[in-house]
Amino acid sequence: MVVERFRGGDARPVYERARDRGRLLPDGLRYVDSWVEANLGRCFQLMECDDLTLLTEWIAQWTDLVEFEVIPVVTSSQASAVVNAGQPMPGSA
Repeated sequence: MVVERFRGGDARPVYERARDRGRLLPDGLRYVDSWVEANLGRCFQLMECDDLTLLTEWIAQWTDLVEFEVIPVVTSSQASAVVNAGQPMPGSA
């Protein structure tokens, strides 16, 4: 999950670049869906990739307009399978 905060609270430059140049996704990084706060303060994007460098490459295309927070997530069914198997969640202590 990628949380984007629009620099200066201004979403317009982000939407203009996306309109003019597309999402600028490197091959192998998949955009799943996104949700934007009603006040246009933040965008929440779900992305998929097997190589973290693809995500950082994509972020580099937008960092002049957006501050990023990347939160690794798993689906509820994946979490349930791990919990039901008695295994620790990846990344937990």
